[in-house]
Amino acid sequence: MIELQLFTIDDVPALISNIKDERSLLQFAGPMYHFPLTTDQLQGDLSDENRTLFKIIDLENQNVIGHAQIFLKEDTFLLGRILIWDANNRGKGYGKKVMQELLKYGFSHYSRQLAELNVYDWNTGAIECYKKVGFTIDPDVRKEAKIDDETWISINMKIDKTTFELQEA
Repeated sequence: MIELQLFTIDDVPALISNIKDERSLLQFAGPMYHFPLTTDQLQGDLSDENRTLFKIIDLENQNVIGHAQIFLKEDTFLLGRILIWDANNRGKGYGKKVMQELLKYGFSHYSRQLAELNVYDWNTGAIECYKKVGFTIDPDVRKEAKIDDETWISINMKIDKTTFELQEA
């Protein structure tokens, strides 16, 4: 089982130490951060009243295993900057549980009927995880990010509150 706890400035070093290179930073955070990730960049997120930052706690051993954020937009809230640090913990259901907890938090704390996220189209494991939670792809929203000589295509996925509540029932 996992739990979301508020991320504080004291949690910054652990997050920074888990972002090893420019590609993993882009995958984790999109193009808004620049490598290397710094305390100043995260301080900007911490001081943004429209962002809520979380550390992901594995309750069994009380370890911090990752990071996630919710960004409040005008009509929706955006789930993002989601990272399970240890690759050995991926594929074990943590992602689905994190998504469910983020959606629970978002729909109960914000008066929004819609949640969304962006994910790179090559990240099929994450896309399948999000679909299991009830997200669907919005074919009208796509963005590009460049890294080295590659172009990464970001797709947008959405879920409405009613769909989420039916999934949880």
